[in-house]
Amino acid sequence: MASVIGVEIAEQSIRAVEISRGRRPSVIAAGEVPLPEGVAKDSEILDPDAASLALRQLWSQANLRGGRVVLGISNRRVLVREYVSPRLAPELLRAALPYEVQDLLPVPVDQAVLDFYAVSETDTHILGLLVAAVSETVEGLIQTLANAKIRTEAVDFIPFGLARVVRSLRGVEPVVAIASVGEHTTNVVVTSEGIPRFVRIIPADLTTGLLAPAGAVAEAPGNPDGWVARRALATLPVETADPAITDLVGRLRGTLRFYAGREGAEPIHRLFLTGSGLSMPGVAAAVASGLELPVTELGVTDVIGLSKSVAAQGAPPPSLMNALGIALGDEK
Repeated sequence: MASVIGVEIAEQSIRAVEISRGRRPSVIAAGEVPLPEGVAKDSEILDPDAASLALRQLWSQANLRGGRVVLGISNRRVLVREYVSPRLAPELLRAALPYEVQDLLPVPVDQAVLDFYAVSETDTHILGLLVAAVSETVEGLIQTLANAKIRTEAVDFIPFGLARVVRSLRGVEPVVAIASVGEHTTNVVVTSEGIPRFVRIIPADLTTGLLAPAGAVAEAPGNPDGWVARRALATLPVETADPAITDLVGRLRGTLRFYAGREGAEPIHRLFLTGSGLSMPGVAAAVASGLELPVTELGVTDVIGLSKSVAAQGAPPPSLMNALGIALGDEK
């Protein structure tokens, strides 16, 4: 059975989701393993040996079987902006893009990895989202997987995966936003009919004061094996006004207001909230009360079915949503 594995290397842990392909895809394996402090920071690998060891542990514990491996990236150094290009055939656009955008990049074009997501087109031009990542960072992530004997077949942008998550939902309003809240980075995507129209990567550190000392392990209720193997969350009441959570809500509100103020912006009907940050006390409630639109929490089982072996472990945590979105990429 053909399958695809989406992988996300975050600062706190490494996450992977394997899905079957076909008419009714389902999650056939998934897991998460912790990373010791100092191994990775903002999706950059600082200790390749420790990260490769964690990858091998993840593959073994989660029983990942193979398939295409797609690496998801998103960090504060990734540039995302709207870009209008002359209408060209896809292969010609890829060849011309480095020359067209070199003045927009924060690094020399030969040090960047570029992607362009076409959103709409006219007779003469294509409007889309330009994504530029530092090639050294991407190559370091790929090499880390290679050191663990894992071959990366493709690299994808995590916000584009989140847009696919929205497309997988039924009965969704035409224009919605999805925010995947991470421990250090939050990805926000506004979609129209499932197509990403606006992307922001928000730096927001949520771990200060919210994590217990290293070595503690969070256990999922009713799941003896535990889905999430990482430092446990400190026990805080929901009403705790942690400054980090307040800052996140303010940044989300400002991001959505910025989008709404753009010329031709369609009103957002709903925000879907997901990501590892939902495990942190008070985050979901603070976001729901701090925004001026309906907020719906989104879990893995809202998006896709589970195989019997995965379902037996209980509902996968929302921290796996980024990896799921990457695995949902177009079949090759």
